[in-house]
Amino acid sequence: MLEIKGFIPNTMLDWEGMLASTVFLPRCNFRCPFCQNAELVLHPERLETVPFSVISDYLRDRSGWVDGVCITGGEPCLHEGLPGLCADFRARGVKVKLDTNGSLPGVLESVLAEGDIDYVSMDIKAPLEAGPYRIASGTDKPDLVDLVRRSIDILRSSGIEHEFRTTVVPLMHGPSEVARIAQQLQGEKRFILQHFSPRDTLDPRFSSLRPFTEEDMQAMLKQAQQYVPGATVRGAPASMSNQ
Repeated sequence: MLEIKGFIPNTMLDWEGMLASTVFLPRCNFRCPFCQNAELVLHPERLETVPFSVISDYLRDRSGWVDGVCITGGEPCLHEGLPGLCADFRARGVKVKLDTNGSLPGVLESVLAEGDIDYVSMDIKAPLEAGPYRIASGTDKPDLVDLVRRSIDILRSSGIEHEFRTTVVPLMHGPSEVARIAQQLQGEKRFILQHFSPRDTLDPRFSSLRPFTEEDMQAMLKQAQQYVPGATVRGAPASMSNQ
């Protein structure tokens, strides 16, 4: 059984329209400077492991009340035990949502083929261009953009409900960047612009950035809606739980 390093018993923020529990898996292959889960990414061994029995007992005791479980990280697709975890949650009568950065399309395709995932939320860190993606992801993997594009194509052809989301970070994103991302997602139903929250960021320098105002976010949303009419802004800095 893979280790779970965080558990939120119930939330209505992580899965729109659902009362869900959220579990956090350790480790990530990205080093996004604005990430708020630095310990989970860099030093998961310092975090207490949540016994699976705690989560399963919670779901059992609230059967019919909790709608689903969100599996996030970190990057869940790094874990060989991910399919089994999804199946375990499904067997307990809840739906399963997977968060991913899209960098492991082969794993994503395999997990989706198991049939135990109901919804996928995939991060798009930057316009799908090598330079911006290298900066936003904190990695220099040469084929990263191609891998992310493949994951987008997998989701589009899967028939599984999904959304794409971008955390909009000052100095990294602006109207032009948002428009380019949205153009690359043209035809999608759901594209979410998420507020950046400057607290406990992986790169401490990002903790001093002032987030975009709601007016700024709405201006960028208008750019996105040129290509994805259903694009929306989600949350506010104080409510963000995962980036």
